[in-house]
Amino acid sequence: MEHRTVFEVMTHSVVTAAPTTSFKEIVRLFADHDISAVPVVDEDRRLLGVVSEADLLRATAELPDLEGRWAGVRLLSQERGVSDAETAAELMTAPAVAAQPGWNLVETARTMHRKEVKRLPVVDETGRLVGIVSRSDLLRPFLRSDTAIRDEIKHDVLAGTLRLAPDVLRVAVDDGVVTLTGRVDVRADIPVIVRLCRSVDGVVALHESIDYAYDNLALDVEPPR
Repeated sequence: MEHRTVFEVMTHSVVTAAPTTSFKEIVRLFADHDISAVPVVDEDRRLLGVVSEADLLRATAELPDLEGRWAGVRLLSQERGVSDAETAAELMTAPAVAAQPGWNLVETARTMHRKEVKRLPVVDETGRLVGIVSRSDLLRPFLRSDTAIRDEIKHDVLAGTLRLAPDVLRVAVDDGVVTLTGRVDVRADIPVIVRLCRSVDGVVALHESIDYAYDNLALDVEPPR
């Protein structure tokens, strides 16, 4: 049982820019392909950086309005001069945060959240661009049917990984919400069962009402030998 990988959900055909791509050409790429960022790559498709709409807007933040008046916006010291940027190499954010094809969706989502980005270029072990993954791609597993989720929990998790008999636990799935009921031998098994079932792709939430025969988490109670 594994989470889907970035390779399975990413966009494989990626619109890219070269370091010499101009400001206006980048804007045109955004409009023509309905995207909001482009990876910048060299001749060998090695990732150099990313230009996003935010980068383009930042480049115009210190420009005066049509009457020559300043809006009062001032860039940080490390950003000064960006208003004169003309090419992708001058506009891009570098180094770019990137994902790898074998990452599971959980670690990818955590990286996006931690770095506060909406998408990640995907690179192979040599640093070459092979795809791009977005927030919407990470939500794709939640389109799985309740039947598919239930079958994976019953066959892969409960029977395959935990080696539980078929009649030990009952599994119900409604709109991605899993309910587990039944009885296990020892109490310590319950958190393990919940954790593994909760990690199945497409599970929105999990509720359990699982009884146990022996409380082996109590100091004075041991399961029978």
